[in-house]
Amino acid sequence: MTLPGSNVPLRGAVDLSALRNRPAAPSPSEPAAGAPADGNATRLVINVTDAMFPDVLELSKTVPVVVDLWAEWCGPCKQLSPVLERVVTEYAGRVVLAKVDVDANPQLAQAFRAQSIPMVVALVGGQAVPLFTGAVPEQQVREVFAQLLQLAAQNGVTGTVGAGDPGATDDDAAVEPALPPLHAEAFAAIESGDYAAAISAYERALAENPRDAEARAGLAQVQLLSRVQDADLQAARAAAASAPTDVDAQLLVADLDLSGGHVEDAFDRLLDLFAALPDDVRAPVRERLLELFGIVGDDDPRVIRARSRLASLLF
Repeated sequence: MTLPGSNVPLRGAVDLSALRNRPAAPSPSEPAAGAPADGNATRLVINVTDAMFPDVLELSKTVPVVVDLWAEWCGPCKQLSPVLERVVTEYAGRVVLAKVDVDANPQLAQAFRAQSIPMVVALVGGQAVPLFTGAVPEQQVREVFAQLLQLAAQNGVTGTVGAGDPGATDDDAAVEPALPPLHAEAFAAIESGDYAAAISAYERALAENPRDAEARAGLAQVQLLSRVQDADLQAARAAAASAPTDVDAQLLVADLDLSGGHVEDAFDRLLDLFAALPDDVRAPVRERLLELFGIVGDDDPRVIRARSRLASLLF
């Protein structure tokens, strides 16, 4: 499934058409259980029921919505939920967290195919795609959110939640801080599909501040999008299968695998290629692996395993 106006595939997307067509309920305004009684989190973290879900789908056309499927009896849920709330609050209105108690809302649990919880799903432009399952480390949550905002920006979902929006309180009219100029330039370029301009903006941001983690993550993500935007998956796989040691062919398929969520397949392909190549032609494969590691996140278990294998191949 692809979001309107985008070439980015949302693999594994969830069909929410049945919920979309329900009668609308009043706009969600109830703060999530455990959220502060006032302040930013009140308007950014909301409890969602089966009945009000059409409003949440509509909201996702303005601002990306992260859905946290949880239950009171679920221990890992209690570990993950505070992390999600903290990260959402730090984004100051650029993303909303919708909490769904699966016991109280079985129709939503069924719609999202929640076979295990905690399960976290993103809504962008009224469409849903799974993000992750289980209580993942906070660094991985942050990496996923950064990638989500890149995807949302590419599809024109760049609004913010402010005073008067769902969940707003009378005394909570915080204004979102402006993006740094080069970040704003990069986002505008992404929205227009000009990946080269976005890459240039992020590179200039890093030249000004090499410690700019958001610029580094954004650069890696846009470079990946640029490489895969016009690629034909079937043709790329056929070319890679016919030339197992063709570096460019294997790099492209690894990029496509990663962009489609097949992280381990991408890593294994490049590690196998690295092992098969002579030392003097390995450098591009190693560089691409390190770039993809950065996109997924250094704390991700799949990255840790892949780094360990890469180290063994190097030494």
